[in-house]
Amino acid sequence: MKYEFDFYDRTNLKSYNLDQSMRYQLTMLDRLDVFTRKHCENVASLTCRLCEYLHCSSGFTEYCTICAYLHDIGKLFIPPAILQKPGKLTEEEYETMKSHTTLGYNMCMKDLKLRPYAAGAYYHHEALNGSGYPQGLTKKDIPYEGQIIRVADEYDAIVSKRQYKSHIGISDTLKILIENTKPNPNQNKSNALGEIVENTHLGKNNPVIVRTLFKVVIDDIEYEISSIQSYVDDLKNELKRFEQIEKYREKMEKAKKEKDKNYYLEGIKMLLKNNETIENYPSIYEEYKTAYEKRKAIIDNLYNEIKIIKKLKV
Repeated sequence: MKYEFDFYDRTNLKSYNLDQSMRYQLTMLDRLDVFTRKHCENVASLTCRLCEYLHCSSGFTEYCTICAYLHDIGKLFIPPAILQKPGKLTEEEYETMKSHTTLGYNMCMKDLKLRPYAAGAYYHHEALNGSGYPQGLTKKDIPYEGQIIRVADEYDAIVSKRQYKSHIGISDTLKILIENTKPNPNQNKSNALGEIVENTHLGKNNPVIVRTLFKVVIDDIEYEISSIQSYVDDLKNELKRFEQIEKYREKMEKAKKEKDKNYYLEGIKMLLKNNETIENYPSIYEEYKTAYEKRKAIIDNLYNEIKIIKKLKV
């Protein structure tokens, strides 16, 4: 009687029909550590879904998805002590971590089969307002694929850090992405050379893409609800069975004649399953009731989460 929900199950790219030409690019992930690889798969899954909701062409969607798969490939060259550090990075360590963008780009450019997808590694940390890296580009110079992957990357990074097991509370993550669509009032209007920086009226993230992410998340919440509902329906059927056992037991205890007692006892035995016995079924019954109430509460909370997300403004 165990239920587990895989947060990315429906959007896992293993479920997509991947073209044979993509296999080489995807094998690059085998060289990454487990956590980074999983993150790359999640970001690619989200990117693919975002492209679909943004009505991108199938060719661009496939291209953008591979770019997303490879976006953190440069972390192959980041020292594990920095990459896997649990606490906050020092200023020097952060500069080293930031280099994964150019390292990944250079790796892709040196490999003819990876070269077409170098944009994923190079642009996914650039921000529309020019506050990103490695080049500090602004909106007009950041490719669309980079803007999409940035949103998917930021969303998954927060989700992974908070270790969500369900979409309950996910609206708080979306609120952070919304904040990153807004301009920073403290951002410098000029760079180190005294030149006026364009697009300081913009935020880091493309608001259209963030708004589209809401649709992806709501769709996935509805999928989670349907998955849990199937489990709840199974639990409901089991509870009905236990209710019938309870009725038989009450009648058995009230029966005066031994013949009637045996009749109800046989009825109970016919309803018991697996390792259930007359002695242990009450505790099993309570476990089912607890599981049922818990999942019903999760469903109610998920519906409430959808209501919250639908009210969010970008």
